[in-house]
Amino acid sequence: MQVSTKQLRIQPGRIISQVNNGQEVTITFRGEPLAKIVPISAKRNIAKNEPEDELFGIWKNRENTENVNQYVRNKRKGRTCVN
Repeated sequence: MQVSTKQLRIQPGRIISQVNNGQEVTITFRGEPLAKIVPISAKRNIAKNEPEDELFGIWKNRENTENVNQYVRNKRKGRTCVN
């Protein structure tokens, strides 16, 4: 389903109910696709295939980030100053 930004502003309830029924909605601005509203249940199915603490993008293959939780804890410790 495609709706314009104007339709989204005028009829948000109708559009949300379509999404609630499982339909994806593409928002257009001046005839060009701008955004997509996807039912959250469809997103969860995709996310279940990936471990929760797995890194992605440029961080995915870094050697020192095998344990993401430990890596973040070490980063949050901060640096110690030596005078």
